[in-house]
Amino acid sequence: MMVAIFEYIDRIFNIVRPRRLLYMAIDGVAPRAKMNQQRSRRFRASKEGMEAAEEKQKIRQEILAKGGILPPEEVKERFDSNCITPGTEFMDNLAKCLRYYIADRLNSDPGWKNLTVILSDASAPGEGEHKIMDYIRRQRAQPNHDPNTHHCLCGADADLIMLGLATHEPNFTIIREEFKPNKPKPCSLCNQMGHEVKDCQGLPREKQGKHDQFADSLPTSEQEFIFIRLCVLREYLERELTMASLPFTFDFERSIDDWVFMCFFVGNDFLPHLPSLEIREGAIDRLVNIYKNVVHKTGGYLTESGFVNLQRVQMIMLAVGEVEDSIFKKRKDDDDNFKRRQKEKRKRMKRDHPSFIPGGQFSPQALGNRSSPQAISNPRQTAFEMRMHDRQNSTTSSSPNTSLTSDGTPSPAGGIKRKAEDSDSEPEPEDNIRLWEAGWKQRYYKNKFDVDASDEKFRRKVVQSYVEGLCWVLRYYYQGCASWNWYYPFHYAPFASDFDGIADMPSDFEKGSKPFKPLEQLMGVFPAASGNFLPPTWRKLMTDPESSIIDFYPEDFAIDLNGKKYAWQGVALLPFVDERRLRAALEEVYPDLTPEENRRNSLGGDVIFVGKHHPLCDFIVELYKSKNEEPVDMPPELCHGIQGKLTLNENAVLPDQTVESPVPMLRDLTQNSAVSISFKDPQFDEDFVFKAIVLPGAKKPPPVLKPGDWEKNSSDGRPWRPQLGFNRDRKPVHLDQSAFRTLGHSIPRERGMPGMYANAVPLGAYGNPYSRPLLSGQQQIPKLLSNLRPQDSWRGPTPLFQQSPQRSAGAAPLLAWNRMLPSQSQYQPSQYQGLGGPMGYPQRPEDRMDRGRQAYGPGRPYPLPPPSGRYSWN
Repeated sequence: MMVAIFEYIDRIFNIVRPRRLLYMAIDGVAPRAKMNQQRSRRFRASKEGMEAAEEKQKIRQEILAKGGILPPEEVKERFDSNCITPGTEFMDNLAKCLRYYIADRLNSDPGWKNLTVILSDASAPGEGEHKIMDYIRRQRAQPNHDPNTHHCLCGADADLIMLGLATHEPNFTIIREEFKPNKPKPCSLCNQMGHEVKDCQGLPREKQGKHDQFADSLPTSEQEFIFIRLCVLREYLERELTMASLPFTFDFERSIDDWVFMCFFVGNDFLPHLPSLEIREGAIDRLVNIYKNVVHKTGGYLTESGFVNLQRVQMIMLAVGEVEDSIFKKRKDDDDNFKRRQKEKRKRMKRDHPSFIPGGQFSPQALGNRSSPQAISNPRQTAFEMRMHDRQNSTTSSSPNTSLTSDGTPSPAGGIKRKAEDSDSEPEPEDNIRLWEAGWKQRYYKNKFDVDASDEKFRRKVVQSYVEGLCWVLRYYYQGCASWNWYYPFHYAPFASDFDGIADMPSDFEKGSKPFKPLEQLMGVFPAASGNFLPPTWRKLMTDPESSIIDFYPEDFAIDLNGKKYAWQGVALLPFVDERRLRAALEEVYPDLTPEENRRNSLGGDVIFVGKHHPLCDFIVELYKSKNEEPVDMPPELCHGIQGKLTLNENAVLPDQTVESPVPMLRDLTQNSAVSISFKDPQFDEDFVFKAIVLPGAKKPPPVLKPGDWEKNSSDGRPWRPQLGFNRDRKPVHLDQSAFRTLGHSIPRERGMPGMYANAVPLGAYGNPYSRPLLSGQQQIPKLLSNLRPQDSWRGPTPLFQQSPQRSAGAAPLLAWNRMLPSQSQYQPSQYQGLGGPMGYPQRPEDRMDRGRQAYGPGRPYPLPPPSGRYSWN
């Protein structure tokens, strides 16, 4: 696994190619507000893993009992993904491997020659992306910082866009892996493709192909990445957020901060989203429109450098509250319409689906498919079986007193029993709230909070906690963690209409709070099933019935779908961890920790690495020779202007000292020349405010959007779609089935040409060796697909079938296929003669009626194709 991690980092490095600094940040101990989400995820993962193992074992026994064939069960320990949490041995080994990896690359890779590398492993508290943002904020506050520094952040978290915008850096790019859903996976029981565990029947694997070596192997493709250039996003936001006739001076940077703040209402890692705001329903657009209408009355912006003006936020939220009732009703109407369309679609598919599809030699083949089906040894017997099967199906379906068993065979008696999969409607979760009906607020608070909506004091408490959360999240994004102990103590959010009177609510947080230690966090987020990652006496607190905190670790818990359809979308109703009770229980087991466990339970910091060619290398080596234990200022002139404090590291990587490999398959670094030392960002007073502004001297990147990019619809009426990738002229190739059928009717099949387009004539052009005159009386091949959409055509010169024909005396050139490899095969005019079309297909009636005519219209020696809904033919 570690080697795979090294290869992945290498690939990211080769894509980004950093020139000055590479900051590698691993999630450390998170704030208490984040731990609630971590706790929910890890309890869910443990529960789903155990349920999947039980279901797999149950299905396996059922298949074997029916005589199915399954490979022998492998006895191996299930990988618990919960080990990827700060404080575990896995994360400690990961830190050791990354230190080895960095030292190896600094010694051997020329691309790392003058690179400064900072490693912030899981021992350093804070989420990885927020540690990087904190570094950027503190470096921006230095007087010698380059305001035109380019940043490239790689990560999978969705909040990276908001964090990048919050820096107000002009050159910021986000790179992440492209998400490809529904990737095929083999069944974990029979290791075959095409079905899941619940659908496994234990059938023997059929041989595919001649040799069958790669029958079940998945096609491997290189992972693609998505690049998000925030300077382009800023152009879109500037167009969207610019407002005229404001009673105050318009500031685009302040409006970006307000936009980031409003996005928190539709969901984040620390607060549940408001019931009336769903991002899939266009909630962000709705908030922006309300914001642009109300900002004239607010007298200013909602936020400033991470601090919220609650009086102005109250005006926005009450405006959202006025349309809450209509939002809920529209959501219900949209859901009913979607269900109705799905029901009609299932009926239509069921009606059009044939009752029996023959196989083998008699199976239907797709048009243009040249692969020959498997031959049948006894066609007469196969035809007889097909007739008997069809007769049996018709008898079963027409008999009014015939029912079907679970395996689909006729039952001797009883009425018609519909199978579950044939039902037109799927079971829907019960919704007791019914937000689209009157009284929705009373039902919501009664069902979700178990209080009456008339309890104004409780509702006020919920709203105050949510407002505190909004202030905490914005401060976290712009200034750093305001409090390590704060968290939202409810599973659900209030309504926007409840935000009346929030202007007077306090939004201050306690100062001097400290993060949890790694093992303490494990006790706060792990279920009892993952207790093997904890010391034995600590683990006992999670399972012992006499434990004072046993209620923190329920063996089972409810999941409230909360109006959603799938369990992963629901709310895990887990009890919140009481920090005081947890610390009191851990005081009794702290003495049981070993020295190694004590080391893993301590908080660490960042480490900086440089190679022998780096200007800072000699300075760090001298520090180790002097054995000075006091922090020393890092000279910025030796390290691209980076400032901070350097402190000697006990487990440092030093020149001429062997770096031991933490992985057995990798060699030790016996000739090491890299060096590492502890690094700490510049420190500021606790009340210091990092200004959310564009630094003086920053150069705005040149605009890349053109006036046409703002149009919602293109000139030909097609819906507008955003640009993908950096190449604006890239036009992907695509032909649908109707285009291939048209090609099959109009272009002769040339059996001598290999490849996908074997039906096309050889490549040619007017005057080239491959064009030859048509025979006397032969018609010119029609101009095909001339009105294809631009994105469905090929790049390069205009294809010949889109060029206007050039007439020559006594000869007409052949149609040429763009980008087709030349072929020496000869043109067969006989395929265009006779009653049948190419490949033996019968001609259309209008073609037979017009056969023999010399002209079919002004300047058109061929009949028009039939009208089509997809293309408009000339």
